[in-house]
Amino acid sequence: MSHGHSPKEKVIYVGDSRVKKRVNPLLQPDYSAFPGKSEAFIPNFLLKEWMVGCVALVAFLVLTISEPAPLGYPADPNNTGFIPIPDWYFLFLYQFLKYPYASGSYVVFGTVLIPGIAFGALMLAPFLDTGKERRFYRRPIASSMMIVSLIAVVFLTKTAWNEYQHELKELNIIPEHIEREEKAREAAMEGKPTGQPKPNQEIALVDKDDPAMELMKKAGCLSCHGTDLKGGVGPSLRGLGDSLSQDDILKVLHEGPMKAQYEQALAAGVTEDEITSIAAWLAKQKSSTE
Repeated sequence: MSHGHSPKEKVIYVGDSRVKKRVNPLLQPDYSAFPGKSEAFIPNFLLKEWMVGCVALVAFLVLTISEPAPLGYPADPNNTGFIPIPDWYFLFLYQFLKYPYASGSYVVFGTVLIPGIAFGALMLAPFLDTGKERRFYRRPIASSMMIVSLIAVVFLTKTAWNEYQHELKELNIIPEHIEREEKAREAAMEGKPTGQPKPNQEIALVDKDDPAMELMKKAGCLSCHGTDLKGGVGPSLRGLGDSLSQDDILKVLHEGPMKAQYEQALAAGVTEDEITSIAAWLAKQKSSTE
């Protein structure tokens, strides 16, 4: 407040005490400010679940890229001692389909109806169970269904595995991967080569400057097996000599599944002597063994 126009006059500002200073900022209150209310499922809760799912998916993809799943042994359709069994996460459905009310005339019931009801109920659970209570013992229906489902899955999985082991013992069948491991272990104890390549070890080409490499290019082999023979459309040929001899390779070409490619090579101008030299070179391709 001032009374004159002198520049040296002291100016005093007087505030209005009736206007109160705002203490609380203008923030939108969240659901916790309202008793009895919970966070909205769509979009709040669902967005959080999607974010967690994306992180888990990225972690899974990193794991599959860094540690690729190894290929199993080649399938043999003539092996009558093979008992097919699904992966462990499908064992409960595999066992469920063995029961009379889920197979035979009721196979649609076991393969479509029951799994459809189970997965449909799981997808509709957020819309069916809309209660505000979050403690599991205060939600008897949802908790009971979850517990019963878990018990059923564990029981069916365990039963399927026990029956598989009993069937192997009854028919006196040893799974191929176990049989190969036992033979490799016995060979290692006797100081002999196990026939198994060392893990994470690249198999080098033997005599890679041999003219057979150019002959294979002429025959069209590299288009399937790769220019470095590490495989492509066809399997890798590195280490082929560990399992096949020269005569075995020629037999596969003349009488086996590679007969059509053998005829194409002849049509491309490759002679029988050149094919024999290719087979001899491939028989030399052996991996370093223990």
